[in-house]
Amino acid sequence: MKRHAPATERNREPLLAVLREVLPASGRVLEVASGTGQHAAWFARALPHLVWQPTDVDAESLESIEAWRTAEGPPNLLPPRQLDASAASWPETAADVILNVNMIHIAPWTACQGLMRGAGRVLPPGGLLVLYGPYFVEGRETAPSNLEFDASLRARNPAWGVRSLEAVTAEAALHGLERERVVDMPSNNLTVVFRKPRPQVSPH
Repeated sequence: MKRHAPATERNREPLLAVLREVLPASGRVLEVASGTGQHAAWFARALPHLVWQPTDVDAESLESIEAWRTAEGPPNLLPPRQLDASAASWPETAADVILNVNMIHIAPWTACQGLMRGAGRVLPPGGLLVLYGPYFVEGRETAPSNLEFDASLRARNPAWGVRSLEAVTAEAALHGLERERVVDMPSNNLTVVFRKPRPQVSPH
């Protein structure tokens, strides 16, 4: 059964504009925590040169992703697979890009740690990890809406909450990922792009 997330309808165009700029001309995108599957169907159709692999940990989400794929999915959108970002191993072992939208604030910190660990393992040199969501940024005044959102998340689950961009960047660095770009998005969200560096070629 297809599920709908209103936020997905609002953020998909701005996010697609960034993805068009940063994603490679070909390759495989592993979307971690695809949720309803709306993004997967939309992005795969808009970016036909990329193979799109949606995943989620939740069985109901996997059903919704498959329903969107069956109804609207282009040929480059693969059937969803179950993947737990925090798990020590993933069913996916290779991808050129990992995309993760609106997960790390509505999951325990271990999910962010697992995402970075998995990205470090799965991405090739030059590969990208692209995150989207709200963040607290050091030295920048926090929007009241993000403070209220953080409080509401923690009230629902003390392990949830808006994350510090610096803490997420530090976690990425532990697994060989360098923050390359931060893009301001509507509704006080950010798109954050990390890259796994290519090995330095030493001069002879």
